[in-house]
Amino acid sequence: MPVYAVDKPLKRTSHDVVSRARRLLGTRRVGHTGTLDPLASGVLVLCSESSTKLVQFMDSDSKDYLAWISLGAATLTLDAEGPVTETAFATPPGVTEVEAVLRDFIGHQRQIPPQYSALQVGGQRAYAVARAGGALELPARSVVIHDLRLLGVYPSLAAVPPRFAPGEDNVWAPAESGRFFPLPEALGEFPTLVVWARVGSGTYLRSLARDIGERLGMPAHLSGLARTRVGQFQLSGACMLEDLPNAAGIDDLGALELSRLALDARTAKDLRDGKRPDTELQGRYAAVLQDELVAVVDADGHQLRVVRAWH
Repeated sequence: MPVYAVDKPLKRTSHDVVSRARRLLGTRRVGHTGTLDPLASGVLVLCSESSTKLVQFMDSDSKDYLAWISLGAATLTLDAEGPVTETAFATPPGVTEVEAVLRDFIGHQRQIPPQYSALQVGGQRAYAVARAGGALELPARSVVIHDLRLLGVYPSLAAVPPRFAPGEDNVWAPAESGRFFPLPEALGEFPTLVVWARVGSGTYLRSLARDIGERLGMPAHLSGLARTRVGQFQLSGACMLEDLPNAAGIDDLGALELSRLALDARTAKDLRDGKRPDTELQGRYAAVLQDELVAVVDADGHQLRVVRAWH
């Protein structure tokens, strides 16, 4: 079954989208490769039927975002869901100052996740504890931020241009004839940065907004977010959720951004039977027989380890 890129609507959870996709596709076997918060929109990759096996190999893909960061107010959720917990008078910072701060975040970082997240500690979900008025001790995690570009500094969220379009290397920027991005209702009149971000798996843009504000010396929250790319899946190629039954999708092999390992019929059978033939290969591969996906394997230079085989 195909893999689909869906344009997740604002104010719908990723679970909402999966539930609707199950009804539209007529199957219970639908999963996604990376959660989007309810107040975020954009690319959500869905795998259906046997393609759900691919989720574990795609959730590490890098991702691109447009992020609206409002300065002068912090919230419990770190985004526009609120409520506001702290305010401070904020004037729009200078472009040079913001760009210097953004440069400091590029590369490998230690990032503290939001309390309102699905992370578990001792069997407890962080968001469940937070909603009950508590807080878990969430250790900082290693993340990588590949690139950050400042697209503008504005006196308020309402002053931000409403339309954006991709340019070179799919870096999105304001454009009169671009795509309109709906945003959550603003929590107030706060100076707002618009940032394009390319990040590795596990990076929380809500935490990044908080941390950028701290570096600028003021509270901050993520007032809007749109995901424009997940791996090879671009927002321009994503379908609307209700159009899913008529979408073509991508087959399993095409959905994997892995080097290909061509097999003969005997080796393909061995892999399907769980045998691990010796090899000098190193790395992760999509193992194929006549362009048909047989398995995803790991090789350590001596042995070929089957991660998942297809029958």
